[in-house]
Amino acid sequence: MPEEPAAELHEGTAEMDTHTRTDRTAGADRGTRTEESRAVVLAYLEALTEGDFARLRAFFREDSTWTLAGDLPLSRTWTGPDEILGEFVPAMVARLLPETMEFEVDGLLADGDRVLAEWNTRATTRTGHRYDQHCLAVITVRDGRLADVREYLDTLHARTTVFA
Repeated sequence: MPEEPAAELHEGTAEMDTHTRTDRTAGADRGTRTEESRAVVLAYLEALTEGDFARLRAFFREDSTWTLAGDLPLSRTWTGPDEILGEFVPAMVARLLPETMEFEVDGLLADGDRVLAEWNTRATTRTGHRYDQHCLAVITVRDGRLADVREYLDTLHARTTVFA
């Protein structure tokens, strides 16, 4: 009888080793995805900071979505690079004096294909207000490009400055 528990323990240990190896492999894959996602978002933010709109287009998939949360005139889900870069971004930038715009990345947290980006946007609006906005976005990266962005910001500040 003592041999059976040892055999069961041995089988259990073998199963644990298999699971541990699988978990390690999955962890390594997730770590690689995490670093790739982080690198994509960093490169995107760099292009955005430089104002390189031609380069920005390549970061979006054809089915990418960008959702601006809240109840602002531009709050909704924008789909595809044509809407995101051709409508949403220009509509926001049109309310600001381009020569006063500053964009500063505070940090990124990445896990697998999801990245939390935190940044500040500062500018003077066309109506003379000072816009100093702290933003957060949850970004999903697929196949090396932005698939989904959900942006959160202080909508009261945006409403009273940018959309006044």
